Amino acid sequence: MRKVKIAMVGVGDISGIYLKNITQVFSGLELVGVCDLIRERAEKAYAYGITKIYDTYDDILADDEVEIVLNLTRPYEHYAINKAALEAGKHVYCEKPLSASFEEGKVLSELASSKGLLMGGAPDTFLGAGIQTCRKLIDDGFIGDPVGAATFMICRGHESWHPNPEFYYQRGGGPMMDMGPYYITALVNLLGGVSAVTGVTKKTFPTRLITSEPKCGTVVEVECPTTVTGTLEFESGIIGTIFTTFDVHSIRQDRFEVYGSEGTLIVPDPNTFGGPVLLLRPEVGEFMEIPIMFGYNENSRGLGLADMAKAVESGRFTRTGVNQTLHVLEIMTAIEKSDSNHMPLTTKYERKPAMENNPVPGILD
Repeated sequence: MRKVKIAMVGVGDISGIYLKNITQVFSGLELVGVCDLIRERAEKAYAYGITKIYDTYDDILADDEVEIVLNLTRPYEHYAINKAALEAGKHVYCEKPLSASFEEGKVLSELASSKGLLMGGAPDTFLGAGIQTCRKLIDDGFIGDPVGAATFMICRGHESWHPNPEFYYQRGGGPMMDMGPYYITALVNLLGGVSAVTGVTKKTFPTRLITSEPKCGTVVEVECPTTVTGTLEFESGIIGTIFTTFDVHSIRQDRFEVYGSEGTLIVPDPNTFGGPVLLLRPEVGEFMEIPIMFGYNENSRGLGLADMAKAVESGRFTRTGVNQTLHVLEIMTAIEKSDSNHMPLTTKYERKPAMENNPVPGILD
């Protein structure tokens, strides 16, 4: 199996785990080089044996050796960087969300299709051990016929701990666009595509005070809604809800439940790859922890990139493709646009095959 060659643009806070997993876990990937506006950030790639630092993004696009551009920049930068990569003939794997607007996402999808290129991206946590175990339980009928789902992401925002929290409150930010991709990507993988949504949003505080270093004391103007709730109507008739907020305090950030005619499933935090997975059956009367049945129980960011690379190398489907990321983007943006109105969706989604266990970690089916 040949290695598919990757170039990384944006070497910020999330890049460390990508650098580790690309160079140490996934054998089908080769990181050619990295690029960042701040060269000192890019130089942390040296610790992983990467010696090529591109001076500009144009240098990545001009490098014929690069097959996939890994885009780890801020959300409002995704569109321009993704578009330039596609126009240069590169496949694209982008951190979530695909773009800051659905309209931009459609342009990217059409461009990738016209050029015969793969495009998709994060989150890839749904490929991990926990949610893949949940998918098997649902597909095998352990909760009967799925009826509904409820998800919650509750926190007070990121300005108290994140070193650069401004973008969470700028275009493309907010709790739905930031954390919603984890929950909605998991939902559609477990339950199928969504046909319509209804949503309500609120911007609770007009400004945010950063209390983390190095920008402690900086006041940020809030440009996006910071409490967003939506009702999802699935094509199958299942009804789901999602509540996301950066405005309140809670002991537990995540909650994710799927309800069926014969049982209830507690899905693990979709921002993680592992468990626990809990199942309630009426004959037992209490939740039981279910053994994890798949690999990638640890932080495996880059798993979706490895899946795309396998598609590039072999010609098979990709589980993290633009059909999924665009559908998720439309769900999120339609919820924010809804203003309590019923919003039919235009994109259609088809689940890709579940993960297959491979006895050798880092090699995908």
